[in-house]
Amino acid sequence: MLNKNFTKAEFVLNNENQYQLEYSIEEIGQGSNLTIERKKENGEFETIQAIITRLNDRIFIKWSEPFDGRLIFEN
Repeated sequence: MLNKNFTKAEFVLNNENQYQLEYSIEEIGQGSNLTIERKKENGEFETIQAIITRLNDRIFIKWSEPFDGRLIFEN
């Protein structure tokens, strides 16, 4: 399993008033199992059920607010 850390500063507000991260399929892989974890104040991670959509060769992770966390995937 691989992971990619991200920060709340990387989120962008979209036209649906949701914050999103964007990745390419080259970064994550086609058909990877994706798990999103949010970093809590004590430094531990919790799994959340974020909205994940795909369009062409892009993957979008959406949430109501930006957060620090990591994306876990199989490559």
